[in-house]
Parts: sequence; structure tokens; C-alpha cells
Amino acid sequence: MIKIAVVGDIGSGKSHLAKLFGSPVFCADDEVDKLYKKSKKCYRKLKKQLPKYKISFPIKKNIIAEAIMNNNYNLNKIVKIIHPEIKAKMNMFVKKNKTKKIIILDVPLLLENKINKKNDIIVFVQANREKIKKRLKNRENFNINIYNKFKKLQLPLEIKKNKSDYLIKNNFNHNIMKKNVKKLLKKILFND
Repeated sequence: MIKIAVVGDIGSGKSHLAKLFGSPVFCADDEVDKLYKKSKKCYRKLKKQLPKYKISFPIKKNIIAEAIMNNNYNLNKIVKIIHPEIKAKMNMFVKKNKTKKIIILDVPLLLENKINKKNDIIVFVQANREKIKKRLKNRENFNINIYNKFKKLQLPLEIKKNKSDYLIKNNFNHNIMKKNVKKLLKKILFND
């Protein structure tokens, strides 16, 4: 099985690109949303760690955002609860799809948390920063302060780029991206 991990800046189009491969995709952001909606275990842990906040079940993102904004240490508390759950879900995804030729990992902090394996193929998504900022500002509930806190968790883009096996440029044109993914997939399959 070939594991392709998609990395890049927040808002660079990693999730969209991941889907274009046409293979099973593990999207960490979607899994976090599911945890907030379905995991009573995470709810209990978050409620215990963040007693000042009115955390109810299902967990509302705006309450989590409020906790992050009010205290820098709250983000670390949340990460310590959520990340092990996401890592376990990713491992289950890999096992479930072990017979597939290719799987895609869309995990924003993959390199930072050192959960990639030696043979994983890392694809860096490069995009124009101004276009990224414009797209992020159009997102529902976008908060620049939370964005900046999450940016601090991430490795600098240059380091991510240097650790990557391939680079793909995203100009936010679906058809061009589709062609670029097809070319990249041929390179990856040819080299494997």
C-alpha cells in the first residue's frame, strides 16, 4: 500500500487536493468534527480540563474557540485530548484500507506530531498566500486570532516543503488541479 500524506499551509487546499486522488482519504479535520459530535469520552475529558466553559454535548466549536482565545494553555489541553484520538482513528483507517493500492492522509499536523512513517510519500501543497488569506476570510466563522494560534503549532512552510517528496502548486482551479494530481500520481506510481 502507498500512503500519500498531503501537507501545506492552512487554507492551501489540502483537503480538496486529497479528494482528487480518487483513493480513500483520512481527513483529520472531519474526524475532529465527528469527535465533537459523537464522542462522550472526549466531551467528558474536555469538560474536566476546561471547567470554566459551558461545554455541552455535542461539543460546540464556538465554545472550544472561546476557550482557545481566552487562554493559550487551553489549546494545549485540547490538543492532548484530541490528537491521540485522531491518531488512533488514523491507524484504524490504515488497517481498514490495507488492501487498497493507495490511501491519502489529510492530517494538518502530521509532520509536527511525527506520525508519518518512513515510507509515506509527502506531498506539499503550495499556494499563493494572498489567495489563501482571501479564501480563509470567506470561510464561515473564520477567526484570525485562532488561525494565528494554530499557525504557531505548525512547522514553518519551508521545513514542510523540504521534508516533502513532491510539490504541487494549487492555483485554486479545479480542472488544472485535477490534471496536476493525475500527473503526480503517475510519477508516484512509476517511482514505486
